[in-house]
Amino acid sequence: MSGTIRDDIRIGASVKIVLKKDQRSGILTSGIVKDILTKSPNHPHGIKVRLQSGDVGRVKVID
Repeated sequence: MSGTIRDDIRIGASVKIVLKKDQRSGILTSGIVKDILTKSPNHPHGIKVRLQSGDVGRVKVID
């Protein structure tokens, strides 16, 4: 499932995000959602979240 729709993402969900520094390379970082930062119901590049590790990025895959 892609991460472009806010309602599909829950706090505590396992996701893969792309960090700002990794956007060109497309490297994904796995983690658990701590906070959902995007307020709009959808975003074409992925909903921005903060992981429990503190990393912030846009959701590309919901596990």
